[in-house]
Amino acid sequence: VALQVLRHEEFEEGCKATCNGPYDGKWSKTMVGYGPEDNHFVMELTYNYGVGEYRLGNDFLGITLVSSQAVSNAKKMGWPLKELTSGVFETEAPGGYKFYLEDKEKLKQDPVWKVTLGVSNLQKSVSYWSGLLGMKIYEKDEEKQRALLGYADDQCKLELRAVGGAVDHGTAFGRVAFSCAKDELPSIEALMKKENQKILTPLVSLDTPGKATVQVVILADPDGHEVCFVGDEAFRELSQVDPNGDKLLDDAMAADNSDKWFAEHNMKKVSA
Repeated sequence: VALQVLRHEEFEEGCKATCNGPYDGKWSKTMVGYGPEDNHFVMELTYNYGVGEYRLGNDFLGITLVSSQAVSNAKKMGWPLKELTSGVFETEAPGGYKFYLEDKEKLKQDPVWKVTLGVSNLQKSVSYWSGLLGMKIYEKDEEKQRALLGYADDQCKLELRAVGGAVDHGTAFGRVAFSCAKDELPSIEALMKKENQKILTPLVSLDTPGKATVQVVILADPDGHEVCFVGDEAFRELSQVDPNGDKLLDDAMAADNSDKWFAEHNMKKVSA
């Protein structure tokens, strides 16, 4: 099974919950995954039409896939792979983001095994994600300064890894999102207020043109990693696989022509 476009959406102005970062212009969202969003890990790719590149920080350290097919595909395409240990390869997406590919058959229906975030203080971060957000600790290695957490055995895991200093978020922006029962959102918000934790976006409704309206609460962990909780009932309606997703994305890319427009006007896309 290959990664597929699950849905694609276009927006004329910046999101009121900064889904596309702190940028106020036209943008698009493309959801990509190995299967439907209600039971797979999904990557949300946001594109700001006027931005040519972003400065990456050390906040997002990569995504690990367990997929011999991905390794085979990369080798066939001549995509650069760096073998770190036997059967584990590092590669880089066009924007500079790291992917780690394990050359073995996937263990479950979804090959995405873990997402790795950089932290400045491992114990403080584990206390937040486990103690406050209720994640189970699967592994903790003080020597390597890493911990593996998750909400369920069969779901993608979150790895926290100390970066040996402050976390730099660069200018690209991103967040980790979880769905939960809509009724849980006010209690999550109330707990964070009680614990004096940062709430970036208090409970708010977000519209998607022609689709369901979802409710979200967006938090920030001790290092400023954004954490979004979204009401599951409306999200299941919003996140249904769109059979036209590929065509909508292709049409948007064909209509974009931004590189040509900037070149004709002797201008460059801005670097965020």
